[in-house]
Amino acid sequence: MQQTGQQPIFILKEGTTRSRGRTAQSNNIAAAKAVADAVRTTLGPKGMDKMLVDSMGDVIITNDGATILKEMDIEHPAAKMIIEVAKTQEAHCFDGTTSAVVLAGELLKRSEDLIEQNVHPTIICEGFRIAAERCLELLESHSIDVDEAMLHEVAKTALTGKSAGAVKAFLAEICVQAVIKVATENDGEVMVDLDDVKVEKKQGGSIKDSTLVDGIILDKERVHSGMPRSVNNAKVALINSAIEVKKTEVDAKIQITDPNMLAQFLDEEEGYLKGLVDSIISSGANVVICQKGIDDFAQHYMAKSGIFAVRRAKKSDMEALSKATGGRIVTNIDDLSEEDLGHCSKVEERKIGESDMVFLTGCDEAKSVSVLLRGGTDHVVDEIRRAFDDAIGVVSVAHEDGAILTGGGSVLAALSRDLRTFAEGIGGREQMAIEAFAGALEVIPRTLAENAGLDPVNTIIDVRKAHAEGRSTFGVNVFEGGVMDMQKANVVEPVRVVEQAIQSATETATMILRIDDVISSKGVSMGDEGMMDGMDF
Repeated sequence: MQQTGQQPIFILKEGTTRSRGRTAQSNNIAAAKAVADAVRTTLGPKGMDKMLVDSMGDVIITNDGATILKEMDIEHPAAKMIIEVAKTQEAHCFDGTTSAVVLAGELLKRSEDLIEQNVHPTIICEGFRIAAERCLELLESHSIDVDEAMLHEVAKTALTGKSAGAVKAFLAEICVQAVIKVATENDGEVMVDLDDVKVEKKQGGSIKDSTLVDGIILDKERVHSGMPRSVNNAKVALINSAIEVKKTEVDAKIQITDPNMLAQFLDEEEGYLKGLVDSIISSGANVVICQKGIDDFAQHYMAKSGIFAVRRAKKSDMEALSKATGGRIVTNIDDLSEEDLGHCSKVEERKIGESDMVFLTGCDEAKSVSVLLRGGTDHVVDEIRRAFDDAIGVVSVAHEDGAILTGGGSVLAALSRDLRTFAEGIGGREQMAIEAFAGALEVIPRTLAENAGLDPVNTIIDVRKAHAEGRSTFGVNVFEGGVMDMQKANVVEPVRVVEQAIQSATETATMILRIDDVISSKGVSMGDEGMMDGMDF
């Protein structure tokens, strides 16, 4: 609203709220810090879990930062930007979501102190940008080459602190084997497509009953009890059309005036279905995986011919089967020939828990593998699945990049020390921002110590002392207190995880810092009250 003489001029619509200057900045920073604090306690091996209950009453128990933030119903726009950090981290690196969010929160907290000292937000942003670039340059000097044994350690580190931590060696083995099996090499570059690792989960049994299957698992059962339970030397037909009598495209009416006509009509239907099954038999197929339905008559004929059939398979399953067996997905059954068939050494139906599942194993050129995860309750299986996805993700990233870093906050502490030295050579007020950035990096070792019930101040002092003596791989020993060599302890993580966390945390922090005016047309209060109501943790 602007005043000219006596007459007020309304620019914004009624119900629009606006906050600007310091108020807008401090509100945004407070909201971002609140989100970071919400996940902070989940960081590290001694991190705690969160129970999330949605509006339907469904319960999720997890300490995966990305899942927590995804499930939280957050209103504040600046807080939503912090959640984007977690989503980006999850999409690119599969792990390190909590670290990235906590780091973004800490950068904003430090910048708030600088703003109070009348350092302009643009200068802070520039300092943060210089510091982040310097960090990414320095990371190379801290990286370690990867071999298969190291991949195991990467997986174990990712699983530590999760519900699956008790069986981390067992799950790590499954992760590494799965990644190595599906990895392809192209011009010396390793590529891992995680779509080739199919994960099925089943309640019942313990986590240790989880298995890696060199082939495909379908959460289906054979369509007819008369069919064989297992088929050796399987020739698999992948069919994307219904093995049923097709309905007419237009409304049609059949008038039957004579019982013989009815019999004739049914014989005709039967003959059509028999023709379809004969086409399948003549191609030499003894296993049929159909994406659509299979008629009862057709099931009967297939069972008589000793064919193993599954219906209503998912599209993703069909594609995975095509990759694994080398078979082609056929839309027209009449065109089915021997060249279209996929091959595997065995197809069998096994009882897993309460239900039956179909296993296709021994695929010659299999680039697809399946993992069957088990657990006592649904909540356990779901959390195991989330932990497994993180672990297999970081193993694939480490395998692709071929480089890892030591964990336990050691690399960030080393970067913090290098940055402080670097800041001294930078003139102007940007120096203050770089020093603030260096201080913010230490939030990770500090939080690790806090969550483990250690004294954070003493721990940071011990870490700094070790790094001053040139022991740059030393990080927080969360189990016994003090510091230890993370390389010897085999606490490692992919380079990409730390790289992405620093990048996305910096970019988000600078974006929030540059906002000095919030105009909300939703009628949502952007004042302190509204902010705190929406951010009640």
